[in-house]
Amino acid sequence: MSLNDFSIEGKKAIVTGGGRGIGRAIATVFAEAGADVAIFSRTKTQLDEVCKEIDLLGGNSIGITCDISDSKQVVEAVKIATDKLGSIDILVNNAGQVAVGPLAPLPEPKKDYEDIFHWPQNCGMTDEVLQNIMSTNLNGSVYMCRAVAPQMIERGNGKIINITSTSSNLAFAYESAYAPSKAALQMLTKVLALEWSSYGLNVNAISPGWFKTEMTNRIFKIEEMANSKIDTIPLKRLTDARDLGLLAVYLASGASDWMTGQVIALDGGESAIAYSN
Repeated sequence: MSLNDFSIEGKKAIVTGGGRGIGRAIATVFAEAGADVAIFSRTKTQLDEVCKEIDLLGGNSIGITCDISDSKQVVEAVKIATDKLGSIDILVNNAGQVAVGPLAPLPEPKKDYEDIFHWPQNCGMTDEVLQNIMSTNLNGSVYMCRAVAPQMIERGNGKIINITSTSSNLAFAYESAYAPSKAALQMLTKVLALEWSSYGLNVNAISPGWFKTEMTNRIFKIEEMANSKIDTIPLKRLTDARDLGLLAVYLASGASDWMTGQVIALDGGESAIAYSN
């Protein structure tokens, strides 16, 4: 018996937002699995750190500075990645921004939220914040798909993995920009799966719950908030972002060739409770 269908060795991948958190975990796991990885991020120092880590693991990666909300930068960055690595087999749209705060000013500030997200509760979301969230979380993924898909279509195969969020399906207060942007990305996944299925492309999404990242570490410093959040997770614990990287390997491999247009929740069972109520 062979499990070669799960292999991504020799595949060429792009991971956006790969400088930290979930994106960094996916890029690292891909490299461990033998893929050549182009990592996109706006921050060069983070790119250098990830590429050094991958190099120490014996993997092959390149770091490319790119703001995916700028379509011209996306086209240039994809060209660099293709020139350096060859035709792209796998695209992971992970880059995103988070803004947690009231849409309109509120009379009673919530101190915990101000401490964690540095967001004054007596201020509503500005046009700039709303535009930045949508430009990165949705438009950036659209630009990436548009730039990478032609070479996949020409070749007759390719894997696109969008990283959404449990906020795509579960409503939380103070996410009036973030949640709609991720819900739109989830629908984009299904639309492109239908649009490109006859050309051999698989388009799927992962909907992460609460992972141990720089962002969640800030949140879980507040004991009350940490306990209340973990209580909503049936497995009663957080997990490392590496688990998400392992699922991404499956979606990037031939083992998932019969799967497209799907959104997989990786959240310790949290969404199962919500959907059953």
